[in-house]
Amino acid sequence: MSGEPWVGRAVARREDDRLLRGAGAYVDDLPFPEALHMVVVRSPFAHARILGLDADAARAIPGVVDVVAAADLGARRRLPGSAAEGAEVADAPLPLLAEGLVRFAGEPVAAVLAGTRAAAEDAAELVEVDYDPLPVLVDPEAALASDTWLHEAAPGNALLRWRRSGGDVGGALATAARVVRGRFHIPRLVAAPIEPRGCVAAHDPEHDVLTLWCSAQDPHRPLAHLSAALGLPRERLRVVVPEVGGAFGSKGSLAPEHAVAALLALRTGRPVKWVEDRRENFLGAPQGRGLDAEVELAVDADGRFLAVRARLVADLGAYLYANSAIVPVTTAMLLTGGYDIPAAEVEVVGVATNKVPTAPYRGAGRPEAAHLVERMADLAAADLGLDPVEVRRRNAVPAERFPHPTPLGFVYDSGDYVAALDRACALLPYAGWRDEQRAARGEGRVVGIGVALAIERAGSALWESADVALEPDGRLVVRTGSSPHGQGHETTFAQIAADVFGLDPRDVEVVHGDSAEVPPGVGTFGSRSTTVGGSAIVVVGQRVRALARAAAARLLEVPEEDLVWDAGRFVVAGAQARAISLPEVAVAVAADPSLAPEGLRASGRFTLPGPVFPFAVQAVVVEIDRETGVLRILRLVAVDDAGTVVNPRLAEGQVIGSTVQGLAAALSEEAVHDDQGQLLTGSFMDYGIPSAADLQVRLESEFRATPSPLNPLGAKGLGESGTIAAPAALANAVADALAPLGVTHLDPPFTPERLWRVLRAARM
Repeated sequence: MSGEPWVGRAVARREDDRLLRGAGAYVDDLPFPEALHMVVVRSPFAHARILGLDADAARAIPGVVDVVAAADLGARRRLPGSAAEGAEVADAPLPLLAEGLVRFAGEPVAAVLAGTRAAAEDAAELVEVDYDPLPVLVDPEAALASDTWLHEAAPGNALLRWRRSGGDVGGALATAARVVRGRFHIPRLVAAPIEPRGCVAAHDPEHDVLTLWCSAQDPHRPLAHLSAALGLPRERLRVVVPEVGGAFGSKGSLAPEHAVAALLALRTGRPVKWVEDRRENFLGAPQGRGLDAEVELAVDADGRFLAVRARLVADLGAYLYANSAIVPVTTAMLLTGGYDIPAAEVEVVGVATNKVPTAPYRGAGRPEAAHLVERMADLAAADLGLDPVEVRRRNAVPAERFPHPTPLGFVYDSGDYVAALDRACALLPYAGWRDEQRAARGEGRVVGIGVALAIERAGSALWESADVALEPDGRLVVRTGSSPHGQGHETTFAQIAADVFGLDPRDVEVVHGDSAEVPPGVGTFGSRSTTVGGSAIVVVGQRVRALARAAAARLLEVPEEDLVWDAGRFVVAGAQARAISLPEVAVAVAADPSLAPEGLRASGRFTLPGPVFPFAVQAVVVEIDRETGVLRILRLVAVDDAGTVVNPRLAEGQVIGSTVQGLAAALSEEAVHDDQGQLLTGSFMDYGIPSAADLQVRLESEFRATPSPLNPLGAKGLGESGTIAAPAALANAVADALAPLGVTHLDPPFTPERLWRVLRAARM
C-alpha cells in the first residue's frame, strides 16, 4: 500500500466487471427448475366488496397446482403496521390477499400456482371474482370530508396525524412585515426500477428453514416483516438478496406477494417463484410522493424569515406499509430547510384513498420539504423585491452556528450553506446569467433562473453492524448489514476497510445480502450506508487490528505500547528493522491460535448519536419555447457537501443519477388516476420517464466537505441529493421564467402541454 489513504480515491467500481459481462445473478436468474410459478389475480376495481370467488375453471387448466384466496392462508395474514415518532397512526396494514374488500385497483385477491408461468397466467384469467363496487375516494381532501371510511380504524380516513411546533409562531405571524402564503401540489411518482419485484421461496424440511430469495434493499427488513406475517421465529427464516436491478425505496418493505409465495412454499413443499411484469409493477408496487401543502412564511422588512406554519395533506393510499408514515413526517420536520427560522408549526394529515399505498421513494420526504421551503423563499423574495440568492444569504444558518437546533427538533450537525451557495452561483455564473436573462426577455424569450438550497436528513435508524475477520492468507473479509442495489458498497466498503488495515482494497472481500451470513443489521436506504455502515466497519475493524496488535507484540516479544502502526505493519518504536506485517501476523495466528485466543475476528455495531445532514445547492437556467411549451435546460450546476467523500467517482455518479431522476420528476413524471381510481399512466407508453435524448443536459458539479462530528469517517451521505435539490431548483426556474407573464407559481410536472397552456393563457 502507498502512503496515500484509499478513502478519497476515485477507485473504479469492482462490481461493474461481472455486471457488464452479464455474470450477475438476479432473482429471475436463480436456478430453480422445479419451482412452481405464482401469478397474482388483481382487482380491477379501486373499491369493492368481494362477494365470491370461483376458481374451478382455473384449477382445470393442465399444470395448475393450486389457487388460493385470503381464507386459504389460515390466520389473518397482514404485513407489519406503520409507525412514526410522535404520530398517531391507524392500524391499517396491507393484507397479503384482499380480505372481503378491495381498496385499490391492482390489489392482490388470489394467487395461482402452476408448473409453468404460462399455465399460471392462463389460469389466472379464468378466476372469476364477484365484486360489488363501492364509492371511490381519489382526492385526499374529499376523502377527509367523506362519509365513506376505508378503514374502521381510520375515522374520517385519517391514517396519520402529526403536529409539532417550536417558538412563537403566532406572535411572528401577527407582527411580521409580510406574511407570504403558498399552496402546492406534489404529484405521486412511480419508482419504476429496471428490475421489477420478485422472489423465490423454498422450504428445507431437514433443517425446517424457509429461505426467501428476493429483490430487496436489504435482508433485514424483509426478514422481520416475513416473521411477522407468517408468525414464524426469525431463526426458522433466511432471506437472501442477490443482485438487485434498482429499488429507489420501492423494495424497502416486504411485498405481500413475497409472503404469499413463502406460505405457498410451505403449503406445497416445493419452491415457489413470483416475478411481476411491468404492468403489475405499475399497479401493485408502492408509489412515492403525493402531497398537498398550505404554507405561510412570516418575513421582516429586511427579508429575514421569522416563522413558518404549514398544513400538509399526504395521499398515503389504501393501506400503510411499515415505512409509509415516516415520509410525510420527515417532510414536516425539514420545513425550516437550511434557514435560521426561529419558530415553526406544522400539522400533517395522512389520508386513506383508493390508490396503491405509498412508501419511501428516493428522497423520501426530503424532496417535498425542499420544494416547499425553496418555493417559499422565492415567493418571499418576489414579494419584497429582493434577489432570491440574496434572500438565501440573509437567512441561511451561519457556518459558526453549528451544531444548529431547529424549532421542529432536528439538530444539524455541520455545514457552510452560504459558501456552497456562493460557489454554485460562481459556477453558473449567476450574475452573468441574470444579464443574459434581461437581454433574452428584451427579445421576447422566456428564460428563468432557479436556485435551491436542499437539506437532507441521513443516517436514519442510527445503527448498523459489521463483522470483520482477518484470514490466514492475509485477506480481510468484511460482512456488513448494509446491502447494495447499485450504490457500489463492495468498492467503497473495501476502501474503508483497506485504510483501517493498511491493505489494498483488492485484498478485502465484502459479503452482504444473506441473513444467514451477515450480522443482524438495518440495511440500505436514506443515504445511510457509508455514514453508518462504513463507520461500523471502521469501529469493528479497529477492534480486529487491536487483536492483531496484541498478537504482534507476543511475536516480537515487546509490550504492546512499544508497537507503532505504520501502513499495514507493526513496528517496534525506535527499531524500524523489527517489524511484522498484518498478513504475517495472520499466518502466525493460524499456526499458533494461542497468539490470539479470541481470534482475529470481531463483530459489533456503530450507533450515531443523531442524524447527519448533508446538503446541496443546485442552480439551473431554463428556456421555455413560446410556441410549443418545450422546456430546455441551458445550464445546470450542483455543489454538494456530504462530509468526507470515500470515492469521488462513485459520488459523482450518485449526483448525476439522482439529479436526472429529480429532473424527470419535475419535468414529466406523474402517476395519474381517474375519478374511479384507475391508473391512467400504467405503462411506459403513458408514464413520462424521459430518455437520454429527452434530457440532454450537462451537469457541472463540485464537492465541498464540512465533515460530520458524529461518526469516525466524517461522512454524511449522498445518494439522494439530486432528487431533493433538482426539482426545487427547476420549479423556481420555471416560476422565474413565467413571472413577467403574471404567473407566480406552477405545480409540477412541467410538461410541454402544461407550459404551453400557461403561455397561451397569458397571451389571451
